[in-house]
Amino acid sequence: MASPNSHARLLLVRHGQISANVERVWHGSTDSALTERGHAEAESVARLVSDRFAPEALYSSPLERTRTTAAAIARTTGLQVVPDAGLAEYAIGELEGESYVKLFEEHRFFDRIRDDPDFAPAGGESLNQVVARVVGAFERIARSHPGRQVVVVGHGAAMGLGIAHVLGDAEAGFQKYHKANCALSELLFGDAPELVRFNETDHLPSG
Repeated sequence: MASPNSHARLLLVRHGQISANVERVWHGSTDSALTERGHAEAESVARLVSDRFAPEALYSSPLERTRTTAAAIARTTGLQVVPDAGLAEYAIGELEGESYVKLFEEHRFFDRIRDDPDFAPAGGESLNQVVARVVGAFERIARSHPGRQVVVVGHGAAMGLGIAHVLGDAEAGFQKYHKANCALSELLFGDAPELVRFNETDHLPSG
């Protein structure tokens, strides 16, 4: 068994606000820019990371909203952003851009992925596929930085699924571990993963 010192501390940050978050529509693979508030959130979490932690590396989903958030952290920490496609958001193909209300009531999307985690909308991914790539990314990053702090900038649904799976709480899905924009969570990742902190938002601008 690995020693506790070999466990990587993953500082998990969700991207800043995008218009789809305000409008309550699903943007998975759909690329989106941060709103004005999203930029302010990114600057706030960047200051928090720089002031409180000493990360060794900085990883990000390749989508614009995460890259922009990670760039703010890079400016305060001096780290280089390393893109990792495994951290990308849950892509739902033909259902991209639909409202959460329609996904729930008309398409029964959430019922379908709960009942069949191998179900994938046309052109999209299954829940199991998302879990496999996100957890794979966590594992790659942790192996590369044993005993170190690493910032990981990702997305609400994908990161929530990853957290649920590594904690052995897969049935809870991503809803239980869904993070606010630019919230900070800390995952001790190793033989016995531990969620040290979750969805911390005190650093964010009010309003």
